[in-house]
Amino acid sequence: MLLLNEKEIKSVVSMKDIVEADKKAFQMIAAGTVEVPLRAAIKAPAHEGTFLFMPSYAASEEAAAVKIISVFPHNPEMGLEACPAQVLLLDGKTGYISAMLDGSTVTRMRTGAASGAAFDILGKKECRVGALIGTGGQAPEQLEAMLCVRKLEKVWVYSRKREKLEAFCEKMQKELGCYGAEILPANSADEAVEDADLVITVTTSSVPVFDGAKIKPGCTISAVGTYEPEKHELDPAVLPRASKIICDYKDAVLSESGDLLIPLADGIIKDEDIQGSLGDVIDGRIAGRENDDEIIVFESVGVASQDLVAAWMIYEKALAAGAGTEWQ
Repeated sequence: MLLLNEKEIKSVVSMKDIVEADKKAFQMIAAGTVEVPLRAAIKAPAHEGTFLFMPSYAASEEAAAVKIISVFPHNPEMGLEACPAQVLLLDGKTGYISAMLDGSTVTRMRTGAASGAAFDILGKKECRVGALIGTGGQAPEQLEAMLCVRKLEKVWVYSRKREKLEAFCEKMQKELGCYGAEILPANSADEAVEDADLVITVTTSSVPVFDGAKIKPGCTISAVGTYEPEKHELDPAVLPRASKIICDYKDAVLSESGDLLIPLADGIIKDEDIQGSLGDVIDGRIAGRENDDEIIVFESVGVASQDLVAAWMIYEKALAAGAGTEWQ
C-alpha cells in the first residue's frame, strides 16, 4: 500500500490535472459507468459533527475508493482541521488497498476542480472578474481552480471576519500571483458579486450569503458549501433569473442540497428547471451556455467518483515519479 501525504500529492499533480479528472468523473456519473451510492452520514450531536462515508467503484478503471471525511466545525478552535479525511484506493481485481491518500488534500483539490470544470464548460470564454465568498479550508483550491480555467484580472473575496479576509487575500496573492490576477478584499458579499463573471460560494452558512439581484447577466455561479437539506447559502432569488441550473450529480443534489430543495419546496423553481448533471453537458446530452447573457447556476455537493478518479490519477503519477511511502 502506498501512503501519500499532501506534499507528495501536490508534487505529482496540478489543479489543471484534477479539473480534467473531475470532468471524467462527471462523465462517468452521467453515463452510468460508475457505482456511486449516496454518501452515508452519521451525526455526532454532542460535537455538532458529522461522519461521512463515500464509496465508489468503476469497473472500467478496475478500482474502487472509499473516502471517510468528518465535518467537525469546532475543530479549528483546537487548532485542528474542520474536515479531516482519508481516501482509500482499492484494486478492483483483488480488493486489496492500493493506496491511502491524505483525504483533506484530495477533497480540497477535487472540490475546487469541480468549480473549475463547471466554469470551463459553462462560463463565458471571456471573463474578467471573479468573486469568492468564504475563506475557509477549501477556499484556496476554489480560488486556484477559478484562476486556472479563465484569465481573470481580479477576484474580489469576502468573509465576515475582516482580519482573516485581509490575511487570506495577502497570502493568496503571494501563492497564486503567477495567474496574474489581483486578489482583493471586498467590503461585503454583494460588492464582491455585483461585477463578477464567475462566483463561488464556499461557506458553512445556513442562510443566503449574497443578494441574488446583484448577479449580472452572463455570470456563472458555483455553489459549493451547502450539503444539508435545511441549509442554503445561495439566494433563491437568483434561480428564476438563471437560464440553466446544472448539478455535479442531480440525484445527489436533490437528496442533500438546501440550495435547491428549499426553493423547490417553496415553489420558487420546479424540478424541470434543473436541467441535469455536468457530465450530460460535457457529453452533449443537454445544452451548456448558449450566449453570453445567460446566468448559469452550478450546484455541487461532491460525488465519490471525483475522489476515485482523482485518487487513481494521483496514484499512477506517484508510482511513475517514485513518490510516497510503501507500507506493508
